[in-house]
Amino acid sequence: MRCYKPEDAALLKASIDESLEHLKPWMTWAMNEREDLEAKVNRMRKYRGQFDLGIDYVYGIFNPEETILIGSSGLHTGPGENAREIGYWINANHLNQGYATEVAKALTKVGFEIEELERIEIRCTSNNFRSQNVPKKLGYIHEATLRDRSLDSYGKKRDLMIWSMFREDYLNNPVKAIKVDVFDLVGNSINTF
Repeated sequence: MRCYKPEDAALLKASIDESLEHLKPWMTWAMNEREDLEAKVNRMRKYRGQFDLGIDYVYGIFNPEETILIGSSGLHTGPGENAREIGYWINANHLNQGYATEVAKALTKVGFEIEELERIEIRCTSNNFRSQNVPKKLGYIHEATLRDRSLDSYGKKRDLMIWSMFREDYLNNPVKAIKVDVFDLVGNSINTF
């Protein structure tokens, strides 16, 4: 998992294109797809710039050779001061292999230990059972289900679940014990914890 680079645009396009029907019921942004390659390159530049400025952290999830994009994730601003939201999607060919859980686990640790956040949220629709399993497995607490607060890519309203973890919850959570290696822009290790 790493920040996107403009040269990842073709992998992102291919992964989204082959997963589009799977993504449409869950991801509002899927209504704007099938973007062309140039639009994806521009998106990668935006992600990189926001990442470097500490505004928003969007990651690609790659196979070890970085020839396949398995999915995407992020540690996003939005839920308030000193808080972030973890978002994720997984390519249709890589479902049910634990990638979303593994990524959310790593981002939970990064959020609390590097970003020094007080709260992290995971949001998903009430009928997306795969996505709900991720915060459940990691010990997030279901705080609320907001009725008709989100739209799918077809424009249909749906209920939005909010799962949260606070710093004090994290301190006693098994997620704290996992090992995560963090690297800088040029690939130098900056932290292993």
